[in-house]
Amino acid sequence: MQDQLNASECSKYLKALGDPERLKIIECLQEGPKSVGDLSKQLKSAIANVSHHLKQLRFAGLVRNERQGRNIVYSLSPEFAGRNGRTPLKTLEFGCCRIELGKK
Repeated sequence: MQDQLNASECSKYLKALGDPERLKIIECLQEGPKSVGDLSKQLKSAIANVSHHLKQLRFAGLVRNERQGRNIVYSLSPEFAGRNGRTPLKTLEFGCCRIELGKK
């Protein structure tokens, strides 16, 4: 059988997004880059928990990080950022499936 969906790649993304907190983090990052502290405040979650989820999202290639002074700022990976100017991201396209994010 031919793997037209690229199942292993797609399952990596879906596994990373299988936790509600990770989906919330992606939704927060659709607004633009944020530090762990900013995400923690916005989600009302402990910094350690947010850091753990960001690590999983980074491992899957959904987010990237960049050091800015003493802070590490996270953003959606360019291939998923899908922005045109100032329009917030509405969907994540994986090739095998698409996830529509909350309407802002």
